[in-house]
Amino acid sequence: MLQKIAKIFSSKASVTQLEEAGYELVFSDVAAPVIDKLNSLKSYTVHEVGHDPKDIEIKNFRGINSAEKPEALAEEIATSDVVTTAVGPTILKFVAKNIAEGLEKRAAAGASGKVAVMACENAINATDILAAAVREHYPAADNVAVFANTAVDRIVPAQDPGEGLDVTVENYYEWAIETGPFGDSHPDIPGATWVDDLAPYITRKLFTVNTGHATTAYFGRAAGISKISEVLESDDIRAKVEATLAETKDLIVRKFGFEPEVQQVYIEKIISRFENPHLPDTVERVGRGPLRKISRHERFIGPVAELAEMGRPTDALLATVEVLLAFDVAEDEESQQLQAKLASLKAGETTPAVLATELTGIESGHPLFGGLEKVFAKFA
Repeated sequence: MLQKIAKIFSSKASVTQLEEAGYELVFSDVAAPVIDKLNSLKSYTVHEVGHDPKDIEIKNFRGINSAEKPEALAEEIATSDVVTTAVGPTILKFVAKNIAEGLEKRAAAGASGKVAVMACENAINATDILAAAVREHYPAADNVAVFANTAVDRIVPAQDPGEGLDVTVENYYEWAIETGPFGDSHPDIPGATWVDDLAPYITRKLFTVNTGHATTAYFGRAAGISKISEVLESDDIRAKVEATLAETKDLIVRKFGFEPEVQQVYIEKIISRFENPHLPDTVERVGRGPLRKISRHERFIGPVAELAEMGRPTDALLATVEVLLAFDVAEDEESQQLQAKLASLKAGETTPAVLATELTGIESGHPLFGGLEKVFAKFA
């Protein structure tokens, strides 16, 4: 009997590890065409590209339309061993109700053991956010679930519509999961890195991979370059990305005690991943959602605020914030909202100080505030 894993808007980055462990994969989505297509197939392929490319066939799966069959999804969650999400941090509160219903059903059935619930999102301690939302719907959730924070590092570019449900990903991955919530026993997931303290790993990943990727996208867009893999061919942009990551390195080394040489090797590996010509990624996709990316604890304001508090250099990160503010893509709703806010600044309807606080959460009096206000003033 295969074990189950119910995945709410499944993480394409970790599917291969889970199938290798013998889990049955249960995907959930509100998009009927995707679920219908998934259920019509006997298999689909994950194409790993890079220095050692390979194809992995995924067979043990099925899909559930959570909008049409919430009861069926609750039943799957109630009988699962692992539940993961990959929906984006802002969507966690919406899937929490489905998870809560499944956990309540599990409790009512008297199932033995606890289900592992992990949010695989680009955010620090995303599972804590999910757990809090689940408890709002079902206060006794911790009686039947273990909530563990996790950090997944794998680039999954925009997919070619002609590929159907086949997925292209880079062959590099790191999946770090905190051990504390599990006690003496945790799920069997090949390739996962089990750590006592997740904070150094997830912070390093967010402030190196995500900060660097988005920095590459914003400077690439400003230069009129569309493909991420081609952006760093510009020596000028490469220098700006390296300068930004030198500042986040400063924070990571000081905060967590990583050796400077170790962090530098990590940075160079990350930059080489951005240059992978086999990943058909675009600056428009990587840069989307600039309002979230500029929020208080995200990949730019998070590290630059801490550096300012330490009295450390912040010029490169602030320069990246400036080019982020110029990100204007018609198809991206957040970028259009951002441009509307900047237009109100230019029209004199607000001030650089007010808008800087509104978008970044940095209040006047914070050591970063003066620098941020100057950046926003350039758009007035």
